[in-house]
Amino acid sequence: MLESVNELLGWDERALMPIKAGGYRAEQLTMLSGMVHRRATDPQVGQWLEELVDSPLAADPHSDAGATIRQLKREYEQRTRLPRALVEELTRAAVLGQQAWSTARKNNDFAAFAPHLEHTFALKREQADALGYSERRYDALLDLFEPEAKTSHVERVLADLREALIPLVEGCRESARRPQVEILQRHFPIDAQREFAVSAARAIGFDFHRGRLDVTEHPFCAGLGPHDCRITTRYDERFFSSAFFGVLHEAGHGIYDQGLRAEQYGLPPGSYVSLGIHESQSRMWENAVGRSMGFWRHFYSGAQAAFPQALGETKLDDFHFAINDVRPSLIRVEADEITYNLHIIIRFELEQALLDEKLSVADLPAAWNAKYQEYLGIEPPSDADGVLQDIHWSAGLIGYFPTYSLGNLCAAQFFETAEEELGDLSSLFVQGEFTPLREWLGRHIHQAGQCYTPSELVENVTGRPLEHASLIASLRKKLAPLYCFAPVGR
Repeated sequence: MLESVNELLGWDERALMPIKAGGYRAEQLTMLSGMVHRRATDPQVGQWLEELVDSPLAADPHSDAGATIRQLKREYEQRTRLPRALVEELTRAAVLGQQAWSTARKNNDFAAFAPHLEHTFALKREQADALGYSERRYDALLDLFEPEAKTSHVERVLADLREALIPLVEGCRESARRPQVEILQRHFPIDAQREFAVSAARAIGFDFHRGRLDVTEHPFCAGLGPHDCRITTRYDERFFSSAFFGVLHEAGHGIYDQGLRAEQYGLPPGSYVSLGIHESQSRMWENAVGRSMGFWRHFYSGAQAAFPQALGETKLDDFHFAINDVRPSLIRVEADEITYNLHIIIRFELEQALLDEKLSVADLPAAWNAKYQEYLGIEPPSDADGVLQDIHWSAGLIGYFPTYSLGNLCAAQFFETAEEELGDLSSLFVQGEFTPLREWLGRHIHQAGQCYTPSELVENVTGRPLEHASLIASLRKKLAPLYCFAPVGR
């Protein structure tokens, strides 16, 4: 209950709170985090868990009881390694850091944000060292978001993915066909954007009786209770994709939250298993579904009615090509499906260097720009569109970024398996039938909660460990007809 109140105050901070209230909100959240930590690390809890781990209730680690004992013991051991003062200061720094980031980004003023970032990384080093690690300091923080994951393994996965993406990037770059991206840069009134996005989110299965959509500076989804899921977006009258695909992305997160077992809320069987799996759900609805031709064969007439000046005379094929444009871009959340992963690799490498003190905060903007030049061939014109574009580091979410690419890989593998069992999903989307996919995800992923580890869940659902073949195959299948290159190989 305390943690759900904590989430509510965090949502309010980023969606509605007056900016000058940030200092007091930091103290409110700090107090609550201390209360949660004290209760969760009570020695009596440890004694109960020690009794339970060898009991018949724990015999099957994948049962509700077994998963509850296993996961609560893991969390108890992690929490008891952290001093309460550190937990409270991490909370305080996250609230104040997010407020400082918001102002700094608006003012394009990295220097004003730098002291907060230095303090945050100092605290995260302390946290990682307290938690402990066998290989690298980053492992301790990565494990908080992707249980049992190791930095070395994620590096190999991302390196293999990058290598496999290169031919696709080259195929698109060398093609004589180019989409008319100006289609997406026409005038799209905000009220019409909101109404159309809400209708699409509702159609794919986000329940607005158990959730709501609001505006924020950096979109997110917050689960505040078993029947209270908040999603957010931001609007740009001159760019259709920002809000629409942002809403589909956050609605995907929300559908996962709403698909968890309400009677187990707050316990492992009613909690999401990892950020990578959570991202698989959002990226699937955003990209595998939302950028598919089947989806737009159903929705495009509605889009033309909502935006008659912008899309009234535009052919569906041209619109579909535009929303699947592949080219290097500055902003991660607006990147195409291929180059998006390069944005993640950049952040993954930089935050490791910061954590290990191989890179100073003062040198971060220059390092960021150099990596964008190296990986994407572009350089941000300002820190607001560069190193200040993401909220994550200000909130202390170090170790979070790799889960986005892991989510892309999981999404493709899950979607491929769903299609093997349900048949051609695109033909269902044309008819506005999204329920079969949503219910399949609910049965196989959402309702499993934390009864399996992320890697176990992937293998149970798809029959094989996580790899990049499904993602490469799905991208090639979609992009080859648009850019006219050979759709062969995986």
